[in-house]
Amino acid sequence: MATFGTLSDRLTETFRNLRTKGKLSASDVDGTVREIRRALLEADVSLDVVKQFTATVRERALSDEVNQALNPAQQVVQIVNEELIAILGGEQRRLEFAKNPPTVIMLAGLQGAGKTTLAGKLAKWLKKDGHTPMLVAADLQRPNAVNQLQIVGEQAGVPVFAPEAGNGVGDPVRVAKDAVKQAERQQYDVVIIDTAGRLGIDAELMKQASDIRKATNPDEVLFVIDAMIGQDAVNTARAFQEGVDFTGVVLSKLDGDARGGAALSIASVTGRPIMYASTGEGLDDFEPFYPDRMASRILDLGDVLTLIEQAQEAFDEEEARKVAEKFATDSFTLDDFLKQMQQLRNMGSIKKMIGMLPGAGQMRQQLDQFDEKEIVRTEAIIQSMTPSERHNPKLLNGSRRLRIARGSGMTVTDVNQLVQRFDQASKVMKTVAKGGVPNVPGMGPIPGAGYGGRKLQQKKGKSSRSGNPAKRAAENAALASGVKPSTGAETSGGSGFGLGGQKAPSGEDLAAVQKLFGRR
Repeated sequence: MATFGTLSDRLTETFRNLRTKGKLSASDVDGTVREIRRALLEADVSLDVVKQFTATVRERALSDEVNQALNPAQQVVQIVNEELIAILGGEQRRLEFAKNPPTVIMLAGLQGAGKTTLAGKLAKWLKKDGHTPMLVAADLQRPNAVNQLQIVGEQAGVPVFAPEAGNGVGDPVRVAKDAVKQAERQQYDVVIIDTAGRLGIDAELMKQASDIRKATNPDEVLFVIDAMIGQDAVNTARAFQEGVDFTGVVLSKLDGDARGGAALSIASVTGRPIMYASTGEGLDDFEPFYPDRMASRILDLGDVLTLIEQAQEAFDEEEARKVAEKFATDSFTLDDFLKQMQQLRNMGSIKKMIGMLPGAGQMRQQLDQFDEKEIVRTEAIIQSMTPSERHNPKLLNGSRRLRIARGSGMTVTDVNQLVQRFDQASKVMKTVAKGGVPNVPGMGPIPGAGYGGRKLQQKKGKSSRSGNPAKRAAENAALASGVKPSTGAETSGGSGFGLGGQKAPSGEDLAAVQKLFGRR
């Protein structure tokens, strides 16, 4: 996620400098607070919020709780984390549903904030939770707004109440009132009203939104704000709060802003909680907003809880147990691998998932270069195989590999690399499942991975079987000297099961991985 990328980098660098100090002086604290202030202002956070935030951090950082701490630097990071959670709203707040359905949810905000798409995202999310939502096309001003909502509703699998064609024709207040009555008759338990917006704040916009609120008496009024509009977000939020008032905030386009100062300002300025965040263009790119988890992402501490929740939704526990058994019995096939990849794709963007790991900010450049279409290409190769070939890759001779390459639109080299990596990974997982120490090609046994206390023994008397005399002689010489010869898989292109042209992991790469998972 690009959100808060710049702010996260600045804060991480500031705290890295702090960790070199055993004891913090007043000048150290002042310097740190000064860097935090600059980072927040560059991220478009409201000046009033920045002043209050830095004053509180400085006061707490100079207090006895830091002076008496065993690790003052970590204590300062903890203070910043707690204060970030506070200005983001403190605790996560859920929707409050009406005792007597339907629950009426009204969306308000400027034109272009993403209300229509967000209505579909919210409806789909509620539908997954067992509700029966209905969308209401009350934006009769913007051209084709009604048609857009109908398309979004169809994609989300929810009905749309649209008695008027829109394009400047119709009474949005009457449409909203009729929609609530329609929901009562047809027993929909949630009504989501998509209202009109304007390019800027004006009296007509506020009057129409206020009239719809009075006519429908909604249980929740969600203010949708574009996270990329920067400082103007605060003025817009204040204007809507005075003209219409709202019960919660939804941040849209949160994936497209590396600064994201709007999120750090609105909750503190308006006193209204941020309830949801839109993190992409797809209808599934929508999540509840947790202040504590977002603060952890900003400080590059990761968001493992959200990652676990997504994994629980996408992966079946019984299926995972069967896969583990297949690894242990060496019966894991390409068909099983295909199912696992498809489940992984159901979790959403691979980049976003890796970005939720602690320390992922240090790999931002690599993540930006990661091509998620590699998984699609790998799926195409496997799906071009026959069932017998997926079950037994040893059947793949030259002609079969050429047929698979042509069927998937890839090259024979791509097919060869996939089969090599599948074979290597199967061996590694089989070793782990049986309690052994995995030997990763190009890296050797993983340091510290003494799963079952077993040691890998080198087979004696083993010689090269290469058909190339020169290569065979070189490999036999390497075996005689105790050095494992290159198999080609160590330097061939590809990442994981994917495709590409990356080299085998170096010692520095391994050290980075160990650091990521807390090893030193």
